[in-house]
Amino acid sequence: MEIKKGYKQAEVGVIPMDWDVKNLLDNFTLKARIGWQGLTTEEYLSTGDYGLVTGTDFRDGYIDWDNCVYVEKIRYVQDKNIQLKVNDVLVTKDGTIGKVAFVNKLPNPTTLNSGIFVVRPKNPNIDERFFYYILMSSYFDIFLSKITAGSTITHLYQKDFSTFNFILPPRFEQNAIAQVLSDTDSYINSLEKLIEKKSQIKQGAMQELLKPKDGWETKTIKEVATYRRGSFPQPYGLDKWYDDISGFPFVQVFDVDDNNRLKDETKRYISKAAQQMSVFVKKGSIILTIQGSIGRIALTQYDAYVDRTLLIFESFKIPFNSFFFMISIWRIFEIEKELAPGGIIKTITKEALSSFKISYPKIIEQERIAQILSDIDIEVHALEEKLKKAKSIKDGMLQNLLTGKIRLI
Repeated sequence: MEIKKGYKQAEVGVIPMDWDVKNLLDNFTLKARIGWQGLTTEEYLSTGDYGLVTGTDFRDGYIDWDNCVYVEKIRYVQDKNIQLKVNDVLVTKDGTIGKVAFVNKLPNPTTLNSGIFVVRPKNPNIDERFFYYILMSSYFDIFLSKITAGSTITHLYQKDFSTFNFILPPRFEQNAIAQVLSDTDSYINSLEKLIEKKSQIKQGAMQELLKPKDGWETKTIKEVATYRRGSFPQPYGLDKWYDDISGFPFVQVFDVDDNNRLKDETKRYISKAAQQMSVFVKKGSIILTIQGSIGRIALTQYDAYVDRTLLIFESFKIPFNSFFFMISIWRIFEIEKELAPGGIIKTITKEALSSFKISYPKIIEQERIAQILSDIDIEVHALEEKLKKAKSIKDGMLQNLLTGKIRLI
């Protein structure tokens, strides 16, 4: 393979000539809570002055401080090596190994449980945030896959972690790369917070707008709508039932999103042979999951065939706005699905569903309520699409910046 001018072949791949490859052990200290200290979950506190970070507190590369527990002061002062500092890089070493978090703020004096390494540079030419992004990249993913290949390892040993080799650009370029990626993270975080805020507004609006008022009627679902289950030829799994190249979208439970929509693309596509034994549903129909993750509901945004684990609302016996009906059913299920039989894989039958009661106003009021809630939904969906695009752009930037394909000099 011809190497572009200004680049060189290194053990981690082709990199710019002025970049180095360094070893973790030579450039960082690795510290963790040592076993003899014997910190147990019984010592975790719900409130306090001294925080404790565990691997379950890692969220999208940062610490979810609202989820953290606390410990007594004696546990914090017990080991100064794991007293957290801003700009620390954390890596899980037990359970789900190799999860990474960056300490960008420190609300309280905080220590670690025994399942986490704190990684700190002893080389002054290393930017901590840059190294954090190295651990969030494919470089670290490939390293972890190599040391766990063919095994069921649930522990990241220090002797193994110490062998990790990483790329190191000049310090000014590290800083620039880290700043660009950090700015992108901040933008992503702002979108996530806005989506959460809009979703809370929607929840509040639904609670108020769908609350029965004077003049509303209440009937069973069987009295107001007709419905049937989807279908699929048996047995499942035969290749002849699927055609993922030229087949038609086939909706199963996992194709119904949590936001009252279908996913943009279904996981499987149904063959012509199977279409004759399945149920076709037009765009704009209401479908409801009744097995597995029950209670997910969608107003379909494309034509599709529908599996037997979903219920299809075919028509209304009285005037109903489709969006109002869908949101009302979703709200009912938020309560009822927890009572459904079936153990771990829960199922609700058509017969059980028939007895559920729905309250509704006249069609004009339904349409007014539907418009308000639909407008919020559209806004949230647009933000979710923007978030998805931002994350995709960040992934591409991470790859290009950390291989030197794009240089900030």
